[in-house]
Amino acid sequence: MYDPTHFENLKVAFENRIYDLDNMDGLIAIVDRADRTDHAILSRELSMKFTLAGLPEVMAEVVLTASLEDLAGEILEIPEAVPGCSLELHFFKHVHDAPVQCEQIREALYAVWENDIELTQTLSCKYGEEVSGYLNLIKVKFKTKISEDNMTEVVPFLHHVLKSLELLKGI
Repeated sequence: MYDPTHFENLKVAFENRIYDLDNMDGLIAIVDRADRTDHAILSRELSMKFTLAGLPEVMAEVVLTASLEDLAGEILEIPEAVPGCSLELHFFKHVHDAPVQCEQIREALYAVWENDIELTQTLSCKYGEEVSGYLNLIKVKFKTKISEDNMTEVVPFLHHVLKSLELLKGI
């Protein structure tokens, strides 16, 4: 009998709760959703983008991935394998005073997520247009994999994402 992988079960948990935050609670507005299987490297990815309801200035993206190694270790029950999924958050925010705002963003996100993350910020602008600010792509990568054992942490995790969006909106 088919036994769903950690990825499949976590994907359903994240999708359900994110849709509830949109449709039932009215706290967010989902902007985009992608469920990808990469046949070249045999990996899986779920990506869901959303903003706080009525506040499109800052967007969050939850990205759940499972590599071939993760999936094979779990499906084949390889004893030394550590199956699970990788989890990342991406935030998209326009900044006008990059040195000041990027430091404030770093401090705010480390205050929410503590030392469990690797944080990068990438600034971009459209060439040929007058630069009045930059789009900041803020990547928050979590250092440990998650599995079905973390299922009860999905709701608190998403509350932290909402808190992060609120903080980023104020910067």
